[in-house]
Amino acid sequence: MLPLERRSWLERQVLLNKKVDIEEISHQLNVSQMTIRRDLKELESEGKVIRTHGGAISPKSLTEEMSYSSKKSQHNAQKKALAKQAVTLIEEGSTIILDSGTTTLELAKLLKLRSDLTVVTNDIKIANELLDSPLKVIVTGGELQKGVGALYGSATQQMLNVIHADIFFLGAHAIDKDNGVTAPTFEKSLIKQMMIKAAERTWLLADHSKFDNKAFANVCALSQLEGLITDDQIEGEILRDYESKISIWVGGD
Repeated sequence: MLPLERRSWLERQVLLNKKVDIEEISHQLNVSQMTIRRDLKELESEGKVIRTHGGAISPKSLTEEMSYSSKKSQHNAQKKALAKQAVTLIEEGSTIILDSGTTTLELAKLLKLRSDLTVVTNDIKIANELLDSPLKVIVTGGELQKGVGALYGSATQQMLNVIHADIFFLGAHAIDKDNGVTAPTFEKSLIKQMMIKAAERTWLLADHSKFDNKAFANVCALSQLEGLITDDQIEGEILRDYESKISIWVGGD
């Protein structure tokens, strides 16, 4: 196979499978891994792939963050089902951290009438939802991400450095079986990492649309999480793939 033909074939494989593995491809084509790396480097320069450790992914797999209004309108029923499942994990008297996001907002709505919890969040929408609730609510402070409602920056980090929580509900921007949880910016990934560190246990909340995607910045491996809560719209094959990596609860109406 000529170099041009090989690169064209690689491009098709990335589009079909969303990613390729250098070691697997080198065996399949009977060429060196260095040759495949050079091919992928060339394809990346043309904007056709994004190289990763050990392979490459499709640019379409690298998801960007949407505004709050856009996210709010997507998969509402599934987000409510996830929240109903998540609330069963919260013991009386717990201190919980709610990550920013529309799924964790649905969880906050289910907690409004409780008076035995302390809720820490970096999301002004969640804080507003709990404004008149009997809960003790702590807002991290920080710089406001306009259009999204999340708080981040040094003030947020300082707060997270000095607190301890029983459980953290992590919102997912993108999940990949091999690359774990990723976020659209380095700043957001850092905040999520600090929340994981501040809590005894972390549960990931992610509807089916978040699976097999990757964003810019790494948050954590799936092995670092207590478990994952998703909805019943997830495909059986995908569910089985991820169950080898993490304990999964499936919520439904």
